Amino acid sequence: MYYGIQLAASGALTGLYRTDVLSNNLANLNTAGFKPDFAFTRERDAARVEDGLFNVPSNELLEKLGAGAHMAPNAIDYSQGNLTQTGNPFDFAIRGDGFFVLRSLADGGASEVNLTRDGRFAQDSSGRLVSANSGLPVMSEQNRPIELGGTGAISVAADGTISQNGEVVAKLQLVDIQNRDLLKKGGNGIFRVSSQAFGQSIPATGVVEQRMLEESAVNAISAMMGVQSAARSVGTNFTMISYQDRMMDRAINTFARIG
Repeated sequence: MYYGIQLAASGALTGLYRTDVLSNNLANLNTAGFKPDFAFTRERDAARVEDGLFNVPSNELLEKLGAGAHMAPNAIDYSQGNLTQTGNPFDFAIRGDGFFVLRSLADGGASEVNLTRDGRFAQDSSGRLVSANSGLPVMSEQNRPIELGGTGAISVAADGTISQNGEVVAKLQLVDIQNRDLLKKGGNGIFRVSSQAFGQSIPATGVVEQRMLEESAVNAISAMMGVQSAARSVGTNFTMISYQDRMMDRAINTFARIG
């Protein structure tokens, strides 16, 4: 009966985690460029198999029941969100595959590469083009911060070429990563990428749309149904824990007294 409680507890824990992940997706329903997470579970191996103790005697019947479930690594859905017109000349969206490149300084002064689909940009006090969300500078094709001069109107071509007052200023660095499993979410719409992964970058195939933003890729209906399903799973497993607890109570306090 202890084993039954352990199985149900593993189901409750994985259900709670799925609820957290899907609730976070719903919370970012209106976040520009947000990519939802998928939470996956997998069957847990029996303790004898998990610990590599194949020579240790075990109860084959219990092993056939399984060892419950635990979480597998999350996956990110990189599907494109809808593009919406904003009229702001500093709002850019990528139609198709690709990411904008941002740079930040890590501890020790080393430069870190960050990718984003959130094209809400602005001009800071020093004239640099920066992310309005994180404040990180937007990188050019020459891997340098993009410097805008004065207050002249800017225009952006489909290939990312930025012009100000009719003169070319810079070209946006647009990249894609061959193995997107190497990308890690870092908050503020940023994907952190290691130098190894960035070494596998390829030119983006998407095109830039000015005065537009990519909406969140979260499907509200699917996310809400997922939260409800995960919540039902949690409730069912807690009910099973309660059943197992009552059976144990009867086994100890009722049947053990007979005779």
